[in-house]
Amino acid sequence: MNQDEALSNLSDYNDLLQSEVYVDLERLRILARHGIPNELRGEVWKYLLGVQQADRSKELTTSKARREDYEQIDKSDPEISKRIRGEVTRYQRRVPLLDGRHYMNRFENVIVGYLNANRDAEYHPALVALCAPFVYVLDKEWDAYYCFERLMQAMEEEVDLNEWVTSWLQHLLSREMKFEDIVRLWDTYFAMPDFLEFHPFVCLAILRNARENLEDLEQSEIRTMLLRLPYLDMQRTLAEAYNLRHESMERQISEDGDLL
Repeated sequence: MNQDEALSNLSDYNDLLQSEVYVDLERLRILARHGIPNELRGEVWKYLLGVQQADRSKELTTSKARREDYEQIDKSDPEISKRIRGEVTRYQRRVPLLDGRHYMNRFENVIVGYLNANRDAEYHPALVALCAPFVYVLDKEWDAYYCFERLMQAMEEEVDLNEWVTSWLQHLLSREMKFEDIVRLWDTYFAMPDFLEFHPFVCLAILRNARENLEDLEQSEIRTMLLRLPYLDMQRTLAEAYNLRHESMERQISEDGDLL
């Protein structure tokens, strides 16, 4: 995207977000699928995930209520906090953008708060990678918490994680992708009503594009590459994923027709 296109894109977002009465969520989703400007990503994610409502007449009231509700959540658990700090330290070595005590505290508060508020949930190191984009993108800790909670709820409702056998599928590539790539990917995901159904096609697209490189590697090197993906051309990857999903749907329609 050149500078003129970027400015036009930013203007389109601002026109939507500065609406005095109602934010057009459908239009916002269409824009978001092609990527969200860095400076607006946090605000847009809140709308896409349903944390912020489209009706702006109650925006100040609901924002204040979110903050007050978050302050009431218990964020203490010494044992879990220690495990989170260890995992965050390892994560920060991989992602210097999130280095520092400020981010460490946010990770600890958001994840412990989520686990205390959702007693059926159990700690897993992958929670750090799943939480990281929210901790980085959202200015307010309570907004990071509620966006993270919405993602976790969507995953629990739509997917039986015990049936997903790889980290790629189970953790939305949050542990394997470069941080900048996962943030861009989630722009598209949060704009979709069925991103968990779309996610496997993204995984297939990555494998298809990496096939030639993988064929030249030893088994141990393949595992290393798949666990730590290089930077990806996300526009190409997403376009490939859309094509794969379209091909799958056409094949299914054809098979259903043959059975009639």
